[in-house]
Amino acid sequence: MGASPMKLRPVVLVLVLLAGFYYVTTRGITSGRLLPALRGTPLVVQQASLKGEAGTFDLREAAAAPAFDEEEQQNIAVYRKALPSVVNITSTAVAFDFFNRPVPQQGQGSGFILDKQGHILTNNHVIDNAQRVEVTLADKHKYKATVVGVDKQHDLALLLINAPNLTPATLAESGGLVVGQRVYAIGNPFGLSGTMTRGIISAIRSIGVQGGAPIEDAIQTDAAVNPGNSGGPLLNSRGEVIGVTTLIASAGADQSAGIGFAIPINTAKAVLDDFAKYGRVRRPSLDIVTLPIGPDIAEQIGLPADYGILIERVLPGGAAEKAGLHGGNQRMYEGNTPVMLGGDLIVEMDGKEIQSPQDLNAALNVHRAGDTATVTVFRGQKRMSFKVILGDAKEAISLPSA
Repeated sequence: MGASPMKLRPVVLVLVLLAGFYYVTTRGITSGRLLPALRGTPLVVQQASLKGEAGTFDLREAAAAPAFDEEEQQNIAVYRKALPSVVNITSTAVAFDFFNRPVPQQGQGSGFILDKQGHILTNNHVIDNAQRVEVTLADKHKYKATVVGVDKQHDLALLLINAPNLTPATLAESGGLVVGQRVYAIGNPFGLSGTMTRGIISAIRSIGVQGGAPIEDAIQTDAAVNPGNSGGPLLNSRGEVIGVTTLIASAGADQSAGIGFAIPINTAKAVLDDFAKYGRVRRPSLDIVTLPIGPDIAEQIGLPADYGILIERVLPGGAAEKAGLHGGNQRMYEGNTPVMLGGDLIVEMDGKEIQSPQDLNAALNVHRAGDTATVTVFRGQKRMSFKVILGDAKEAISLPSA
């Protein structure tokens, strides 16, 4: 007995649906039909044929460029906002060859525009010892730059160009940065102008700089940073400057290893403020010579704390001497190096514990010359606090010979 038509209808319906699905997914693409894209955005593709002596190539082409997703739109927005403010910097210095003949040497770096008057911020090492500095804007126009001021300790330099219609960068705050936050670097790596890379803040730490003071709260990032990026902006997701790209950890390869560093923009703002007010950086100083203390030395000489900074000597007429702090009065040798013991042991500044020279530099960096700071010390076994009017490191009196 045959199956009834009523029972066959569901089977036929399923077969029709399967056949339709097969047709749409296999033939609809090549016929220019509308298909669902991966992200739910309609995607139109069409058939294209290329014919020639080598044969025929049947290709599938998108009928229109797909819309950018949210992440891509943000990347593009950051680039378009920041690029007009980023400059390339070429510095020319003169060296001498074996026969004492002058040989021009060029270096490259990056920078960014601060105001419409033409001030540009970059790294000091980009323009150090240069006889000529030239700035190329994003529109490819070139201008000769004048060095207005340098801060070698923070590896910063301020330049000035005379150019019309400049687009200043927008400066953010760097005090509330968080590890994991997305960042962008724009600069001139290997001479490739207008290059943007993206990453995150990997850490915020103090790092040592050859020939300068440690950079406190330096921004570590995995955004690709290479030679030529120095002095360029590190940006947040709104295209605002949060740091000045300055260093890479390259393991000797002279290229990105996924570890780059930027000077926090708040540090740069303080330097710029000094340039504006005084024409130079007024670095605060205690006017002392110090010896870092660890547990071994502390136990050996009987100090009341196993950390801190021991004052070996105070500079005559300096901030520490005026405040009543004492230097050492007992000479001894650490290896072949003479040190003076018996001075005050600094353990706090403004209520923050001082365990290392880096801690002391960090505590000083939040001040300017002329500010008053509270320094806590052990004098023998007695804990004491002093109000110190910080001196100006540049004006400090040289220490007499030992």
